Amino acid sequence: MSIKHIEVGVCGLSCKLCPMYHTQAASRCYGCKSSGRMAVGCPFITCAVKNKKIEFCWQCSGKDACEKWKKHREAGKQHDSFKCYQKLETDIKEIERNGIEEFEKQQKLREDCLKLMLVEYNEGRSKSYYCIAVTVLSLKELLETMKKAKEQSEGFQLDEKSKVMHSILEQIAQNKGYYLKLRK
Repeated sequence: MSIKHIEVGVCGLSCKLCPMYHTQAASRCYGCKSSGRMAVGCPFITCAVKNKKIEFCWQCSGKDACEKWKKHREAGKQHDSFKCYQKLETDIKEIERNGIEEFEKQQKLREDCLKLMLVEYNEGRSKSYYCIAVTVLSLKELLETMKKAKEQSEGFQLDEKSKVMHSILEQIAQNKGYYLKLRK
């Protein structure tokens, strides 16, 4: 089968916002449906891609009765693994409403913000934090954050720039009730 959307997980997670996607280490993941991940697999890859020859769980005729996918989505409302699941349900609904191509465009814009954060504001300890922030904040909030951070950190060293970015993100999170940590 031909895989068209390597960087969107079978279950709906966006690979472009994952810390493992943005590492230079040998453990780098190139997407949930990349050849390396397909070889290792996950229950969703095995069921959907390998057995049913579909790319996403929501394409399955048995999706409403699937306990595995239901449990995954329910767990995602409460907990994260190494990746933020806070927007999983919202993302699935967005994909169903607007299509996968539109979703990927939005994720690319988020990834662009993340890449800039990692280059300009990461003091070496903030990658996961920034991955969560770009997942949770609205695109408008992200773009405003990037503009503010640039203005407020002009001429600063990396540690200070990071503090400015964290401060802006924490203020938004506090005002909006966002949670910018992995939920364990």
